[in-house]
Amino acid sequence: MQAAFLRDAIAEQNLFDAFPVCLRMGMAFTLEERQQLNIHGLLPPCFLGQDAQVYTILKNFERLTCDLDRYMLLMSLQDRNEKLFYKVLASDIEKFMPIVYTPTVGLACQQYGLAFRRPRGLFISIHDRGHIATMLKSWPESVIKAIVVTDGERILGLGDLGCYGMGIPVGKLALYTACGGVKPHECLPVMLDVGTDNEELLKDPLYIGLRHKRIRGQAYDDLLDEFMEAVTARYGMNCLIQFEDFANANAFRLLHKYRNKYCTFNDDIQGTASVAVAGLLAALRITKNKLSDHTVLFQGAGEAALGIANLILMAMEKEGLSKDAAIKRIWLVDSKGLVVKGRASLTHEKQRFAHEHGEMKNLEEIVRDIKPSVLIGVAAIGGAFTTQILQDMAALNKHPIIFALSNPTSKAECTAEQCYKYTEGRGIFASGSPFNPVTLPSGKTLYPGQGNNSYVFPGVALGVISCGMRHIDENVFLTTAEVIAQQVTDENLQEGRLYPPLVTIQDVSLKIAVRIAEEAYRNNTASTYPQPKDLEAFIRSQVYSTDYNSFVADSYTWPEEAMKVKL
Repeated sequence: MQAAFLRDAIAEQNLFDAFPVCLRMGMAFTLEERQQLNIHGLLPPCFLGQDAQVYTILKNFERLTCDLDRYMLLMSLQDRNEKLFYKVLASDIEKFMPIVYTPTVGLACQQYGLAFRRPRGLFISIHDRGHIATMLKSWPESVIKAIVVTDGERILGLGDLGCYGMGIPVGKLALYTACGGVKPHECLPVMLDVGTDNEELLKDPLYIGLRHKRIRGQAYDDLLDEFMEAVTARYGMNCLIQFEDFANANAFRLLHKYRNKYCTFNDDIQGTASVAVAGLLAALRITKNKLSDHTVLFQGAGEAALGIANLILMAMEKEGLSKDAAIKRIWLVDSKGLVVKGRASLTHEKQRFAHEHGEMKNLEEIVRDIKPSVLIGVAAIGGAFTTQILQDMAALNKHPIIFALSNPTSKAECTAEQCYKYTEGRGIFASGSPFNPVTLPSGKTLYPGQGNNSYVFPGVALGVISCGMRHIDENVFLTTAEVIAQQVTDENLQEGRLYPPLVTIQDVSLKIAVRIAEEAYRNNTASTYPQPKDLEAFIRSQVYSTDYNSFVADSYTWPEEAMKVKL
């Protein structure tokens, strides 16, 4: 946007807020910029560089004691100075990620009606059918390369939050930029509001969504079909559409329906699978064997569990195990107990991993019977991994692998401290939400690995967008898992980390993006041609910069004789 246009707009409106959020710099405007843009006098006579501004935000952040207040501080910053917001996140991603995403974003979603300040995405309701193409034109940016969409029915482990689920796409796309460098103005959060079955929200006078039960069936499917068609018609077939926090019944169905027609993936199924398998691949360097040597038991059989199970199956096959032999090493437990053949009402996805075995319900008894070496919790049942289960896992294995992946923290199957304590420090632990370091009786301090999907989706998005992939297959997520595991150092493993330190997440995302692009060009699934000679340099050139723009008008002189008129 040209400085003259901004100057005229601000002079006409007499409002500092006339600046688009992506161009605001606060007190970082130079004196010359303030004068040329006609904003001199609207700011204090102080000139703060971006580093000083980051310091100011950090001081304000640290004086707050409530994480929800800290979330509101950061969201307020995002609303008024986008580049500074991402500069702050990048300054200490390990500190800020739990605030802008899990677990604090769950609290924010529950209070989203009170937290809502300004539009950060599109709200499309079931009553807008037939007009979605028009609604997309309401969004000010015409070039959109990534969309995160939810219908709010299964927000984290919190259930149906309806329209309040918009906090998830907003937070997810903030991490697209902070961790992957995807340009924020090319991202669009979308909430598909079809109602809610949450009685508390329906009775809440402050609820901001549709006040009726969820619309299902053909009307729901028609809305989704129209949305997908409208998005690709406006933004192109390469526009990445990430499905987020849909209920199990719709998540698998919509993934199978759209995956070969659009550029889309489901993070709860495929992203969770990728980060979990990355942790398992890293853990193999401790157990000193192959993935196909392990027996895996899942507490949970929803979209996360099945996504992980299917990717483990792919990884075992890649190691040389047959599909049938690999399936025999993977067991599921759902709300009705062990998933076995002959049990009534098994979904198609669960049937693949149903075994010939007697029915069992109690998880402690199942662990003793199946004797797993890997125990993965994804059922959002807090405390499901009891003391007895952890002790049994330690008795069965020299290094039991225990992943408590449910979010938020209150839904974790066990804490890091419980895992290390009851496995005598031998357990290999990862969680979905962050846990503090744990000091063992020996004096050794372990830093629990957080199996956060943020290791996956930013790099996947950057790679897919950069090379123009039209469809995203499962190999993308196995490749991503392998890249993440390769970034874990021996020192990380000795400290208990199964994932690279979060401080390196931008580098990890870049490596993921490069590998995805390399394989896309090798497999002829890329559409950005000609193929760049240096893929890494090309992808780096696509990455968002948090540096401020200059708004000083381009000024130069001509030769004096060229400006003289001879009479």
